[in-house]
Amino acid sequence: MSFGLVSFGEALGDPAPVADVVAQYTDDVNRVLGYGYRRVHRAAPDVGLTDLAERAARRALDAATLPAARVDLLVLAVTDLTEHLYWDAAADLAYRLGAAGAEAVLLTQACTTGVLSLDTVAGKFATHPEYDTALVIAANRTCEVYWNRMETQPMVFSDGAVATVARRGHPRLRWQVTEAATDGRYAGFYRLDGGGAAAPFAPGAEPPAARDVWHVMEFFDYDPEQFAQYARHLDERMVRVTERACERAGVTVADLARLILVADNERAMTSLAEAHKVPPERTNRALAAEYGHLGAADQLFGLSRLLDAGELHDGDRVALISLGRGTHWACTIIEV
Repeated sequence: MSFGLVSFGEALGDPAPVADVVAQYTDDVNRVLGYGYRRVHRAAPDVGLTDLAERAARRALDAATLPAARVDLLVLAVTDLTEHLYWDAAADLAYRLGAAGAEAVLLTQACTTGVLSLDTVAGKFATHPEYDTALVIAANRTCEVYWNRMETQPMVFSDGAVATVARRGHPRLRWQVTEAATDGRYAGFYRLDGGGAAAPFAPGAEPPAARDVWHVMEFFDYDPEQFAQYARHLDERMVRVTERACERAGVTVADLARLILVADNERAMTSLAEAHKVPPERTNRALAAEYGHLGAADQLFGLSRLLDAGELHDGDRVALISLGRGTHWACTIIEV
C-alpha cells in the first residue's frame, strides 16, 4: 500500500520554562530538573484536546490546500482522556472540521497511538480502494485532575497536537511499514482505579489519581535491580521491533537517517539510542528538551520539525519509534 504525507500542522500549549513552574507540580524539584527538559507547553484551562486537534488539523488542510469535505478518513490518535466519557472525539472533530463524508476512527493506545495511526491509514487504504485522502491528528492534553504532568511518570508532559494529510500514491514521505508488539503483563501500570465500570465515580468523592511510577516500583518489590532489568527489557524489545520494521523495509538500523523516539527524559532517550547503536544526535533528543513529551504526537512533531529545519533529504529513511503503556511498542518507517 503506497501513500505519502502531503503536509503538516501543529498547535501547542503556551510555553513556560520548566524551572519556573516545576514547584507547582512536585516538591522533588531537582529530580525533575534532572530529566533535562527546558520548557513545557501547557494549554489554557478552557482549551481541550479536540480544540488543539482542530487547530492542527485546519493548519494541515490549509497547507495542503485541501477542503475538509474531500477527506475520506479521519484518524484521531490520543494519549490521555478526551474531554468527555461516552463520547467519540474523532466523530465530533470530523463534524467540526466539515469532513462530513469521512470515516472517523479514534485510537487510544497511549504514546504509541501516533505511530500506529499510520498503520491504520495503510489498512483502511488497502481495504477501501475508494479512499484517497486521510487526515491524521495525534494529540495530547494532560488531564491534570488525574495525571501530574511532572510526577506521574519520569517525564514532563506537554500539551499539543500535530496533524498530517496522507494521500494515496503521493511520492514523498512515503509510509513503508509499521511493526508493533504488546506485552499485557504491564497493562495495570498507570491505571486509573476509579471511574470505570468496575468502580464508578461516587457522588462527592475526591477525584481519583492515575497510578504513578511508584506503583510500577511496587510491582518490582521496590528492587532497583528488578526495575533496571525491566528498563533494559523495554529498550531491547523496542530494538527488536525497530529491526523487524527495517527488515521489512529492506534497510538496517544503521541505514536510518533519524530515529524519532518518545520525547522521554534525557537519560532514557540516550539509553534507547545506545541500544539501537546510534548516537543520540541522530534522534529527536534536542527537540524533546525544548518542547517536552507530547504523548502520541511526539513522532509526527519530530518529523515535521526536522523537515522544516532542512535536516532530512530525499531518499532518507526515518524511523518513528514509540513505547506506550499497555505495554506497546511500535515502529513506522517513512521514506522522505
